Amino acid sequence: MGRTLERVVRRLVVEGASMVPTYRPGERLTALRPWRPIRVGDVVVVRDPRDARRWLLKRCVDRRNRLIEVRGDNEAASTDSRDFGPLDVADVAYVVPRPRPAPLPRRTAPHEG
Repeated sequence: MGRTLERVVRRLVVEGASMVPTYRPGERLTALRPWRPIRVGDVVVVRDPRDARRWLLKRCVDRRNRLIEVRGDNEAASTDSRDFGPLDVADVAYVVPRPRPAPLPRRTAPHEG
């Protein structure tokens, strides 16, 4: 079961500033194998097309059929589709699920007295 789970879930540590302010260097994330079609806005993990030993964490900013464009949220510090072009959706190895929104604080009735 451990090996199967590794194929579905990947734990990673953010390196570099390309996804600041969304994700900061040193932040730990859990990424999952794609379970649905990739959509604009998804944060994805892909192999660097220039160096297959490296993983890239980027946001999908455009999708046209099977091609996606990815960019870092901090474009000034990001190497992305502007540098290496669009990627095939099959190149997406993992997707970072969106965290659940924080619960709203409970409102309490004003005290009388």
